Amino acid sequence: MIEQSARTISDKEGTSMKVFQIGAAGGVGRPLAALLHARGDEVTGMHRRPEQAAVIAETGATPLAGDLIADSVDELAEKFSGHDAVVFSAGAHGTGQDQTTAIDGAGLEKAAEAARRAGVARFVLVSVFPDAGRGRATSEGFEHYMRVKKTADVYLTHTDLDWLIVRPGTLRDEPGNGCVTAGLAIEYGDVHRDGVAAFIDAALHRPDLNRVVVELTDGPTPAADAVDALIATTGPRTLS
Repeated sequence: MIEQSARTISDKEGTSMKVFQIGAAGGVGRPLAALLHARGDEVTGMHRRPEQAAVIAETGATPLAGDLIADSVDELAEKFSGHDAVVFSAGAHGTGQDQTTAIDGAGLEKAAEAARRAGVARFVLVSVFPDAGRGRATSEGFEHYMRVKKTADVYLTHTDLDWLIVRPGTLRDEPGNGCVTAGLAIEYGDVHRDGVAAFIDAALHRPDLNRVVVELTDGPTPAADAVDALIATTGPRTLS
């Protein structure tokens, strides 16, 4: 069982946190790191390629070299140690089915086990909306990606972590306004990456939103208000 209790995590509400990011140099990871840093959190961003260190540092996060595939679970646990939360937004990004399996699938499982060993209860996973790609021709690689992501979601829900799975719609790169639609089941649509980041930033600081899968698109509601509404709907959930 995880040594860090739900009560300890709940005490973090309204205070600064130490957040470990896997995928910190990505399209969601960068704005998320900047938001967390701006509110006073300490952010560690893991990177595999040396050139990513500068990208991460520009957000205010501290770069840390690591490799989700090559590092052992114990090596990852050592990196996670002392943090309050892990955010997993890494992905293979179309580099092949083997990479998808290794990063989006086995990588998630390895990271979740490392968080457990490190005593880091809070774990946020950026997944994929189940309707992604529907209504158009899809490739074998895309279908493989969807299967791997689903399996990863299921794996995480079977852990004793204080998990939150966020399933964004079609990701858009241009700047958004930080407003979203969030729910347990919503209609499919687009969502700006910085909107996803804003939602996770708010959700990390509301530990009573946990053990739930949230679908996310652009919408009319500020991200923090969307988190409040979800908590009012689902009720607070804590680790046993």
